[in-house]
Amino acid sequence: MLKLKDFFYLQRNDRQAILVLLGIIIICLTLIIIVGKVNTKESSLGNDDSADNNPKSMTGDNHQESSTADKNISEKHPLYYKVEGTVHELFPFDPNTADSTQLLKLGLQSWQVRSIYRFRAKGGIFREKTDFARLYGLTKKQYEVLAPYIIIGEDYRPASDYYGNSRGGKERGYQNSPYKNGANTSTYSQANNGANSTNANGNNIYSYPQKLRPGQHVIVNSADTTELMKIPGIGSYYAKSIKRYREQLGGFASINQLKEIDGLPEEALSFIKITPGEVRKLNINSLSLNQLRRHPYLNFYQAKEICDYRRLRGPFKSLEELKLLKNFPPAEIERLKPYIIF
Repeated sequence: MLKLKDFFYLQRNDRQAILVLLGIIIICLTLIIIVGKVNTKESSLGNDDSADNNPKSMTGDNHQESSTADKNISEKHPLYYKVEGTVHELFPFDPNTADSTQLLKLGLQSWQVRSIYRFRAKGGIFREKTDFARLYGLTKKQYEVLAPYIIIGEDYRPASDYYGNSRGGKERGYQNSPYKNGANTSTYSQANNGANSTNANGNNIYSYPQKLRPGQHVIVNSADTTELMKIPGIGSYYAKSIKRYREQLGGFASINQLKEIDGLPEEALSFIKITPGEVRKLNINSLSLNQLRRHPYLNFYQAKEICDYRRLRGPFKSLEELKLLKNFPPAEIERLKPYIIF
């Protein structure tokens, strides 16, 4: 009886013939691939030549169709433009109040947005459209595109546009005021430290944000962002940062904690006041690991070490026990002291 391998046995001559056939097949396939590539290259060159010789490819119907398509696109998206190959959105904005998301959508670079925030944090104000043109790195083309959409709020416009110089019976900027021809009909209101100007009928015709004067303070643990923005050097960005960090901490226990906010102007600290006993406490004997690690002064390893200590030795009875833990140096314990209860 024949074995299976006997069916696949080939004599020497047969094996040589098969090898020759395989070699011929490989050579044919190689030639087909090479010829195919040459034909493809020639056909592409032929198409380029025909396009150059055909004036309709640059003008006429094709050009008209592309112009119509571009026109349709511009009509559908009239408030978009390109900066460095990226499409950006156009919309009315006030550089004194616009947030980073809006400024980036307008095509400004991230470092330009940071410059605007630093300028505003130092108490700087864009009073005129042309003030925005002085932004570092802003090109002439960008400014010309953005200028029609810049709207300076009344709170930030120069006071001279509303009060001006009454010399000669003509007040500068009265073209924007409800009172013209130099009529001195407004009286100054002292009710809000000069925050309002009222006419003879008591109607408010102008208001502007008031910064605190030396000796005035804001209670930082209870102030909202509007009150925080009254602090010299604090704009909307830092006001939100203070409020967010306050909520994470559970309240400020010391003025020095405000220095932990990146870039906060140090001169603003003299206008801030902290009342004792206004912080939210952490019960380290009852809070879970995830609850503990949410506090800015506790990382994952510290929170885990607290939980492990409780599990092995029972609840904490004093701050002294924290000194037994590896991840709690004296400086860390002192920082946590106002927030911990047992």
